[in-house]
Amino acid sequence: MNPEEAADLLLRDLSSSSAGLSSIEAQRRLSQYGPNALRRRRGVRWPVELARQFTHPLALLLWLAAALLVIVGSLVVAAAVVLIIVLNAAFAFIQEVHAERAVEALAEYIPQRAKVLRDGEPREVDAAELVPGDIAIIEEGDRIAADIRLLAGAIEADMSTLTGESVPTLRSASILDVDVPVLRAHDLVFSGTNCTGGEARGVVFATGMSTELGRIAALSERVKQEPSPLERQVRRVAWLIAAVSVALALAFIPVATFGVHLSLINSLVFAAGLLAGMVPEGLLPVITLALAVAVRALASRGALVKRLSAVETLGSTDVICTDKTGTLTENRMRPIAVWTASGVHDLEADSGTTAAGELLPTLARIASACNNARLTPGEEPSGDPTEVAVLLAARALGAETDAAHREGKRRWQFHFDPELKLMSTIDRDGDRLVVHTKGAPEALLPHCTTLLGPQGRPVPLDAAHHDLITAQVNAFATNGLRVLALAERPLPAGIRPPHRRADAEHELCFVGLIAMLDPPRPEVAEAVARCRTAGIRVIVITGDHPLTAAAIARRVGISGDSPTTVSGEQLDRLTEPELARLLSSEPDIIFARASPETKLRIADALRGQGHVVAMTGDGVNDAPALRRADIGVAMGRTGTDVAREASTMVLTDDNFASIVVAVRAGRRIYDNVRKFIIYIFAHATPEVTPFLVFALGGGLVPLPLTILQLLAFDVGSETAPALALSRDPAEPGLMHRPPRPRSEGVIRGPMLVRAWLFLGVMVSALQMAGYFYVLSSAGWHPGAPVGEGTPLHHAYRQATTMTFLGMIAGQIGTAFAVRTQRASLRSVGVLSNRYLLWGIAAELFLAAVFVYAPPFQSLLGTAALPVGDLLLLVPYPFVVWGADEARRYLVRRRTARHG
Repeated sequence: MNPEEAADLLLRDLSSSSAGLSSIEAQRRLSQYGPNALRRRRGVRWPVELARQFTHPLALLLWLAAALLVIVGSLVVAAAVVLIIVLNAAFAFIQEVHAERAVEALAEYIPQRAKVLRDGEPREVDAAELVPGDIAIIEEGDRIAADIRLLAGAIEADMSTLTGESVPTLRSASILDVDVPVLRAHDLVFSGTNCTGGEARGVVFATGMSTELGRIAALSERVKQEPSPLERQVRRVAWLIAAVSVALALAFIPVATFGVHLSLINSLVFAAGLLAGMVPEGLLPVITLALAVAVRALASRGALVKRLSAVETLGSTDVICTDKTGTLTENRMRPIAVWTASGVHDLEADSGTTAAGELLPTLARIASACNNARLTPGEEPSGDPTEVAVLLAARALGAETDAAHREGKRRWQFHFDPELKLMSTIDRDGDRLVVHTKGAPEALLPHCTTLLGPQGRPVPLDAAHHDLITAQVNAFATNGLRVLALAERPLPAGIRPPHRRADAEHELCFVGLIAMLDPPRPEVAEAVARCRTAGIRVIVITGDHPLTAAAIARRVGISGDSPTTVSGEQLDRLTEPELARLLSSEPDIIFARASPETKLRIADALRGQGHVVAMTGDGVNDAPALRRADIGVAMGRTGTDVAREASTMVLTDDNFASIVVAVRAGRRIYDNVRKFIIYIFAHATPEVTPFLVFALGGGLVPLPLTILQLLAFDVGSETAPALALSRDPAEPGLMHRPPRPRSEGVIRGPMLVRAWLFLGVMVSALQMAGYFYVLSSAGWHPGAPVGEGTPLHHAYRQATTMTFLGMIAGQIGTAFAVRTQRASLRSVGVLSNRYLLWGIAAELFLAAVFVYAPPFQSLLGTAALPVGDLLLLVPYPFVVWGADEARRYLVRRRTARHG
């Protein structure tokens, strides 16, 4: 079947003709097929998503805290807690909506207008109104609005939005491809691609979600993003806090009722106050702020993180799957050497021509002719970096590289095919036509039957010559050079240039090789070394030659001398269990000649083994893999909009080192989250202790802390230092410890022991010592009345004030103590966190207002303390901090002795 017959059959199947559809028929089909637009399969669900933010476990605890605050009569504080709930819910919802914009980014590739034949006349219509059967008119510069089968003419199409390849490909109505993948069919053009040259007409056969672009959108939508490790852990923390709080509150009711003989109503009120004190109202805002600060800091370092929780996920990353070109390397190709049958010619040497000189003009002519890059004097070279390097080699060898001269001789072009890994042109050379071809050596060699010999005449390409060429390719690639092969074939006089690749790219004469260097980025080696010390595995996934990829990986320290290299073909033959075994058994592995689709398989296999995976990508077909990975990393300079929207992080400088910076920031943030969790949990013990002392005292000991004082402590004085801890610098050795397992909780047993039974007990002992000191100094004895109107009432108010201030003083010591887990505080600097110093200053100011301002004295039941009592509080922070410093010193000694 010829192309014309195939086109007629398609028009018949679509009930259309070369004159297009009538306006009435187009409207009918628009009702039948729907608008030509990408849409969400699940529809709009924002009310449900927003409501979910209000029922998050910590949000439920905050609702409970607000209800309890209403019960105890603190309406102002209850309103503040409700405001926190609303702000957190709104912020989380906005982040979630932003993270789901990958499909919307795909929709941006649909143009607003399209040219069609309607009622037999050319007409511009809204692109959303295109329907199957429409005859579309495509001209240079148009963005194609639907999947179209060409009926007449030929164009060059930029297919990068679908294939990731930036080199335009030929699409012609006169070429009929059968038994090939859809994207390789030369008579088809696709929605979202661009016409870079030529003019054609074609029939629309797919619109909207039925297009190839729609298929990718649907695939990206089906790949569901899972909660980050931090999101999962915050839920666990919330339920733990809820369980402890409710258990203590329930336990307090019978103790207060039967032990102290309080009324049931009073017992419930005290239990409500206890529960309100246990709920960490500031936990969600502190976590949100910590992540937001990290996002801003990373943005200044070239890494744009789109989801706040992704910062923490970066901290637990233990595998980074990275591209080579542009990420590990500079993506600035320069020619280093050429090889012909006469030997190697060093393009960087000053020795001039060598014995290979007789063959060099032929090599240079092919390099210049089979090329689309441009070298304009006084301007930066334009075009694909590889083609620019090939053209620079041609110029260095004396060839004419003027674009107008080259295009004047060109008769036909077969653009670079990423699967064939070949590009060919048919050019006039004198009075004859010549096929010029370049491509990957292993792809070009099977198409060659002769070799341009040392005397400049073709000789049969036998096994010995084949081995010689392969050995030279491997020698170049082993040194980290990218290699392209060049060949040619004169066409018989008087024939029409072949318009099929298979008719042109056969019986070629192999002429030589061009070796190019894309040097590694200077900062990558250090970044890789930091990954190694941090226990992070780096896997290279590239479309380059295996030896070239291995050489670059070896040069930057990713692999040793003998890494395992897996080609795309080998990977395609592996089953999922075999791929999983390969990834787990081979520490140094490189995936070469890999297509973007293989990234999804690799990401699935690694995540199936429990790894937290960061995956780089830049093409539209990288989007599913970027969404599947725990951290999808898109390239900001060379990446497509779809890849950037599908990712969770965008590298504005396309630099691998920026990923490592982000990983370090993620670890620091996770450490800081743990710091303020310990800080907040450490206050549970001193908050509960006064109630337990009161209950166990059997009525002999008055309540050491009022409920309103407890709430003032929780809401008023705890938040500022906690916020400051989120800005704490990293502890030494942060990148010298392995990543934490995905299953490891944000709260661990040793943290609770340190918070509740060490720091908390110390603060409790200090505050209760202060309470009994003030009360006893006034002449109190167990059982003495302290109610209003009694002689000891003022002393009792001073004693509860001492308890209140003792908690704050101990809290200051706790804030300094939790800044390091094992190291001495001197290692990070006692005064290095200026935000903490300001937070403590604000806390002290607020405490002074609570104690000395008459309105708060009346509200909270506080009373001014004499200077002597205040001086007793000065050592409290140093006692708490010093004791924890000693504990950490003993931990370090024990670790060193057993390590």
